[in-house]
Parts: sequence; C-alpha cells; structure tokens
Amino acid sequence: MADLAGKTHIHGLAFDRADPSSVLIATHHGLMKAAPDGMVIPVSDSRDDFMGFVPHPTDSEIMFASGHPQAGGNLGFIKSTDSGKSWQQIAPGVDGPVDFHQLAVSPTNPDVLYGSYGAIQASRDGGKTWTVAGEAPAKLIDLTVSPASPDVVYAATEDGLMVSRDGAGTWQPILSGVPVTTVDLTPDGTIYAFVPGRGVVRATETAPKFETMGEGPDPAGYILHLAVDQQAPTRMVAVTGTRAIVVSSDAGASWTALGGK
Repeated sequence: MADLAGKTHIHGLAFDRADPSSVLIATHHGLMKAAPDGMVIPVSDSRDDFMGFVPHPTDSEIMFASGHPQAGGNLGFIKSTDSGKSWQQIAPGVDGPVDFHQLAVSPTNPDVLYGSYGAIQASRDGGKTWTVAGEAPAKLIDLTVSPASPDVVYAATEDGLMVSRDGAGTWQPILSGVPVTTVDLTPDGTIYAFVPGRGVVRATETAPKFETMGEGPDPAGYILHLAVDQQAPTRMVAVTGTRAIVVSSDAGASWTALGGK
C-alpha cells in the first residue's frame, strides 16, 4: 500500500461487490484492487487516469468511470462490463468528451447517473445520453445519490454539504459553514460525511442533525472518497490526505490502515 500511495494519485474507492474483502482503487494509472493484506494488483488493461469512478450498485461486473487517457484529452463517459478489465466509451457527454471528476450512480435505479463537468450532467439511460441538469455547487468535491430517490443528490463542498431534491437542478445546504470533503449514504438513508477538524459525522435523511462518530484516521488533516460497504453499512473505506487507504468496521469511530495488523 505504501508503494501505491507514493507512485500514483487515488481518485476513487469502492468495496468490490464480488469480493467485499477487497477494495477497488481508481487511480491516475488505471483501476487497481487491494486485498485485505494490502497487496495491490492492477485490474484494468488501461493505465488511463480514472478521475470519476463508481461501480454498478448490484452487478459486480459493471463499472462506470471518466477521466483522461494517457495520451491526453478526456475519456468521456466509459463503462466496463468485465469487472474493470476493459473499458469502452459509451458517450462523450454534453460538450464532450467530458472528464467527470465527480461521478455518481443511483443505488436504486442504475440507469440514473450524475457527473460534474463545469455544470452537473445527468443521464437516465445508463449513460448513453446526457443533459445538463443544473449548475454545480461552488467548490464541489464529491457527489452521491440517495437510496430513497434517484432525484435526490448530495454534494460535499468546501463550504458545506448540499442536497438537491430535483435531480441536481437546485441545491440547498444541510450542513453549512464548514468544509465537507466526502459524503456517502447507506441503504437505509444514513448519511456519512467528513468535516476536517471534527471528523466523521453521521445523520439520517429524515433528520439531518449531524453527530460526530470519530475524529478520523488523521484528525489534523482530512479524508477523501469515503465509501460505505452497501452490504455491511458499518464498514467503510477511505483515503486520507496523505493517500493512505484506511478501513473502519464501526461506522467511522476507529480506523486501521488497509493491510495493517
């Protein structure tokens, strides 16, 4: 794991649905997989820069991404149907080819996706066609979609946590005045986010009053790309500001390095 952190940038994380003990890592040099002992192997034939990355919520063989090819330019919206080994462009996106730095899929309707490329773009046909849904929140860092509705989208920003209830058309704050570096939701509608200087915070969609779960693996810094194991929601993985990959089995109260004893 230390070698990986020193050699590439990490842009996205997810538990592997086919093998939840392993973690998928979207990097500047393609898609990787880390085993529980921290051993990292390449998954993708491509060594392109995967900026936006998200797996299909139910089919372990399908994954979505965007970013930059090695030769330069943008990848558009790309998809893998063989567990991340090979990738094909599905659509260039609006004013594309796009480079979605943030990419999110609805956990209940995987045909609905959102990507950030200047504005927020949305697809309702599995990424084949895209339209501009609305303006992106200022200083956007992360996007995720509610399990309650494909039209409810959360955005972590440098100014707080925002929610849209109209498919990214308009945004309202639900946690203001502090930076929020990442956000993810569990199937029951629990919101997890990270606030630098405070730590991992938790609320519910029906009662968005946030409580602090733990200060996080690096209380002086931050974590990015928090991902909840949708099959075991108290388990999560994150990457710190120093590019260390850490895991928690108690909903963010405590963390250990992936592969650590």
